[in-house]
Amino acid sequence: MEISVTVNGRTYQHDVPPRLLLVHYLREQLNLTGAHVGCDTSQCGACVVHVNGQSVKSCTMLAVQADGCEVTTIEGLATDGTYHPMQQGFWEMHGLQCGFCTPGMIMSASALLQSNANPSEAEIRHALEGNLCRCTGYENIVRAVQYAAGQMQGQAQGNGQTAMHEQAKPETPETAAELEHPQREGGRPEEPETVEDWQSENAGVSDDAPAKPEARLNTGEGGL
Repeated sequence: MEISVTVNGRTYQHDVPPRLLLVHYLREQLNLTGAHVGCDTSQCGACVVHVNGQSVKSCTMLAVQADGCEVTTIEGLATDGTYHPMQQGFWEMHGLQCGFCTPGMIMSASALLQSNANPSEAEIRHALEGNLCRCTGYENIVRAVQYAAGQMQGQAQGNGQTAMHEQAKPETPETAAELEHPQREGGRPEEPETVEDWQSENAGVSDDAPAKPEARLNTGEGGL
């Protein structure tokens, strides 16, 4: 079926199968891989995008249903090279965690602020009930939404909270890849690259280090 969809301000026309899901259309035909496929059951929310301004789980919507619609993905949230306050909030408040759920969290949270500029903590948690964080890091995610709400209202900080890493905050990321995988000083990735690195950083914290020193740790899926 022929469809015409405007994604992140650019109009695309494609002949797509009737059963093609919107998330697969975005990832496989448009190469916009920020919307992640996390569960295939519409529960995790990693695939959330905006369709005509409303947050939608793109794994529950057919691409043909988006015909004539305006779609915004995480790649289109920043404007003129400047991150959206919600993206900045996740960076400032360390809400990124492993990064897999981050695009969906940011899209759901930014949709919340479009309808409620000053949500309470309970309202933020309720709005994010459809997004699952496998790191169980909801506290910093909630703080990130509060930070973004404050920034969008021209406030220095919401609810009297102080930004994390105030004294030694890393530089602001310049690319989406850096936002998902912040770099340490010297350019090293934040994740340890080897078991030796992992053991060194977790000395005295855990006894669960992998047994084979030559094994390398897995890295997560890229693309914000």
